[in-house]
Amino acid sequence: MTNPITPPMSILIVDDHEVVRNGIRAYLGTLPEFHVVGEAVSGEEAISMVAELIPDIVLLDLIMPPVMDGVEATRRIKQISPRTQVVVLTSYHEDIHIFPALKAGAISYILKDMKMDKLVDTLHRAAGGEVTLHPRVAERVLQNLRGEDGEASQLFTDLTERELEVLKLIANGLSNNQIAERLVISENTVKGHVSNILSKLHLADRTKVAVYAWQKGIVKRETTK
Repeated sequence: MTNPITPPMSILIVDDHEVVRNGIRAYLGTLPEFHVVGEAVSGEEAISMVAELIPDIVLLDLIMPPVMDGVEATRRIKQISPRTQVVVLTSYHEDIHIFPALKAGAISYILKDMKMDKLVDTLHRAAGGEVTLHPRVAERVLQNLRGEDGEASQLFTDLTERELEVLKLIANGLSNNQIAERLVISENTVKGHVSNILSKLHLADRTKVAVYAWQKGIVKRETTK
């Protein structure tokens, strides 16, 4: 009795640099266990291709041309195709990139200095539902986990007084426009504060900011007048 043939893992490569896409595709093309089903140069294109192709794995850069960055693309990919595993392949290992990407649903976060054999191992692990983190990324995640309970308040003390004001209004459901009117500042200024808050708290979007604030008891629900 012969063993059934296992179909190759379907891979979608998403990166705005052609040389990166070509290099990865060429290497994976030499391995029978992988089949590169397409390439995308932006988050928007990746979303469209995932909906059409439903790949096993999306190998995704984080920093791409606007309108959609890799974090938002990850979130949308997981909404469209929960079975698709997102592996982040990037040059950035700062908290502002790591935590939002992982919270958005990426199963792995590796850096572009990784050797090809390690990339292949990461793809195999992702297909099996196993997490892979670059050592520098793993160190930051471990530090965050070790200090999670004691650092919650510390994270909030890192916010400026104005950012705390904006945070409270976000937690009470106000839009950027409403916050701007309440604080008598421009909507662009509000967007800047929101961006800083997301970065400092390592959160992916304003909804998670509000929920996190309520859970930690830092911000209480208030009645908006």
